Formats: sequence, structure tokens, C-alpha cells
Amino acid sequence: MEIIIKPVLTEKMTALTDKQRKVAFIVAKEANKIEIKKAVEAMYGVNVLAVNTQRYQGTAKSRYTKAGVISGRTNSFKKAIVTLAEGDSIDFFSNI
Repeated sequence: MEIIIKPVLTEKMTALTDKQRKVAFIVAKEANKIEIKKAVEAMYGVNVLAVNTQRYQGTAKSRYTKAGVISGRTNSFKKAIVTLAEGDSIDFFSNI
């Protein structure tokens, strides 16, 4: 099972990274905090102090079109916010 799916690179998360050394990742829904911590430490070579997780359930959406009502669901996912130790950082843009 692949634990880390992708990093969350938004303006809000960039500000949190600069101020509080926090980085967010979209992770597998079945992963727990211990597995996420080990995966981040192994992949990026940093020390992780804490892991906070949030689970987002898919919600029903519907919209009106000329053909009638179209309904569906949004994707559900799990987000992990990882706090790094003092002096550690992750540079996602180094390979560009």
C-alpha cells in the first residue's frame, strides 16, 4: 500500500510551512498516523514531531442543465498535516 499519494501545495499550506514547519499530504484512507510518520521520514529524510489527520467524506452534488438534473458524488480523501522538527524542511520544487 502506498501511504503518501501527493503533497498539498496551496498558498495556505505554504504560509503554514514558513511559519510553523507544517506540511500537508493527501494519504491513503487506510493509513494511520504511525504509518504516515514512518513514510514521511523514509521518503524525505526529516524528523516528524506530530501528525494530524483529517478525513473528508464525498458529498452528493447536483446541478441543473438543459438535459435535466445531473447528480454525482465528490471524491473522499484523507489529509495528513505533518509537523517537522526544528531545522528540517522539505523542498518540493528542487527537481524542477
